[in-house]
Amino acid sequence: MNNIYEETAASLRELCDVAKFEEGDLVVIGGSSSEIRGGRIGKDSSAEVGREVIRAVLDVAKEYHVVLAIQCCEHLNRALVVEKETARRYGLRRVQVRPWLHAGGALATNAMEMFAEPVVVEAIQAHGGIDIGTTLIGMHLRPVVVPVRLEHNRIGEAPVVGARTRFPLIGGERARYE
Repeated sequence: MNNIYEETAASLRELCDVAKFEEGDLVVIGGSSSEIRGGRIGKDSSAEVGREVIRAVLDVAKEYHVVLAIQCCEHLNRALVVEKETARRYGLRRVQVRPWLHAGGALATNAMEMFAEPVVVEAIQAHGGIDIGTTLIGMHLRPVVVPVRLEHNRIGEAPVVGARTRFPLIGGERARYE
């Protein structure tokens, strides 16, 4: 379990360093505890694995001053667990559900236990995120998404993909960009 914490923390730190998130930026975390354990997504959920991942992302988010959103599984339409203040600040639409291990997943279940005032929201448009085990976080990222190839690209047995976003470029050939 210690390796899961360390691998998760290393992946998120690397993403934060590369993406250069600003204070208060939204970072979505999607993950499969089954994939981390070497199983098939949704078939071998582990509360203990989810706890280590959430513990790690909470620590790194505090260090980098970013705001977390933890994606639920498809059984809850990939809704997200966020802090109540985050939902209020960003005007996010709340939904009424309580994630559990087999409908929401291990990460969302643990976020409900470990966040200060957790609520579940329907969708967000995050500034970046980490996808652990091919859980497909793309629907919760702002346009334009830029993949981040991480050196720390595995947590347990699960592949890890990072993403950041950038502002859309407009104006064509006459435009000047920073």
